[in-house]
Amino acid sequence: MKKISRLISLVAAGTALLGATGLLSSCGNKNAKPVVRYLNFKPEVAEIYQQLAAEYEKETGVKVIVETAANNSYEQTLMSKMATKEAPTLFQVNGPKGYANWKDYCADLTNTELYKHLSDKSMAITANGKVYGIPYVVEGYGIIYNKAITDKYFALASRATSFASMDEINNFDKLKALVADMQAKKDELGIQGVFASTSLKSGEDWRWQTHLANLPVYYEFKNNNVDLTSDQTKKISFQYGDNFKNILDLYLNYSVIDKGAVGTKTVVDSMAEFALENCAMVQNGNWAWGQIAGVSGNKVKAENVKYLPIYTGVSGEEGQGLCIGTENFYTINCKASEADQKATADFVYWLYSSPVGKKYVTDTDKLGFIAPFDTFAENERPTDPLAQEVMAWMSKPGITSVSWNFTLFPSQKFKNDFGASLLKYAQGNKDWSDVANDVITSWAKESESSN
Repeated sequence: MKKISRLISLVAAGTALLGATGLLSSCGNKNAKPVVRYLNFKPEVAEIYQQLAAEYEKETGVKVIVETAANNSYEQTLMSKMATKEAPTLFQVNGPKGYANWKDYCADLTNTELYKHLSDKSMAITANGKVYGIPYVVEGYGIIYNKAITDKYFALASRATSFASMDEINNFDKLKALVADMQAKKDELGIQGVFASTSLKSGEDWRWQTHLANLPVYYEFKNNNVDLTSDQTKKISFQYGDNFKNILDLYLNYSVIDKGAVGTKTVVDSMAEFALENCAMVQNGNWAWGQIAGVSGNKVKAENVKYLPIYTGVSGEEGQGLCIGTENFYTINCKASEADQKATADFVYWLYSSPVGKKYVTDTDKLGFIAPFDTFAENERPTDPLAQEVMAWMSKPGITSVSWNFTLFPSQKFKNDFGASLLKYAQGNKDWSDVANDVITSWAKESESSN
């Protein structure tokens, strides 16, 4: 009898515990007053989201609490927050891989207003015919160049190339010839080097171990018809590793600094060099215009900020565009109360449909997003020159954008290790063949570990 009573007590205690954590119900416990809790991914726009939260509460009376994860710590922060009573009702996943990690927390967004207005519904994260992630911004990156400086080069009678404009630069060989001659004539052009410094300081190397690394992975998966949802992505041969090396060497050898100093440089340093016209080119995304314009003493005019695709020497790259995509997908926490879920869905729709929200979304000094929703009129699109360049490249006939496959990279550790290897290579302490072998080995190991 004592054993039976004890068993009943244990079951009751376990049931109470599960009920308290919301695990027995699909959408958690009910709250009397709805609240929106957003875990923001981008530290650089944390203050903007705080302003938005205040605007929304003033207009609707609904409280929006914004918390921001530190750089490269979103997954860890999200995991920690999900275990608390203040779990986010709105968070983001970085594509199919991120959804797989968080699918037990992702609500069905199929019938939300935001999804209904998504311009290209194929961009959403879906499973079993339902929508679980909605992209809220399209971004692009490539080689940013200062047209004032390149035009100055094309006007030189002493130039060794026959190029008359940047419109003629459509593959790696042409880019290399242009860059080499511009570097040789840097004094005439009034620059210290063609490219800004390659920031390979730990934590500042994401432009290379993630963004630049996307290109060889994209071409390997694309040209080998790899199913991106299958286990085929768990291994790579780094087939286009030498193409990665082509462009990296160009960045390192025709720069404002000696390549031995790249381990001390940050992204901020690099963007300041471009803004002060110490160089003509820098690799970065459309989010960089705010960084350029915000540099004290900036000399670069908005009308002179242009984009060139990242050419690496792959066959047929004349039809290649910018790297365009997103790793930013909104999802709503299905463990939250129904009231909080509805409040959260209402908030994100307000952000992309109301006059106040849309102004925050598109203004250069606010979020500066290229929003993939049909709620924006033509005159409500971003005025940011780099965002305009992204849209222009997307609409060029015969040009195919490079999709963002870096969301399939196996782990942050893989990227960090790759960045460390690139630093050793740049400093002359590691052979490229060893870097390539490490990439292949680390990818397989981290893919297995993530399982």
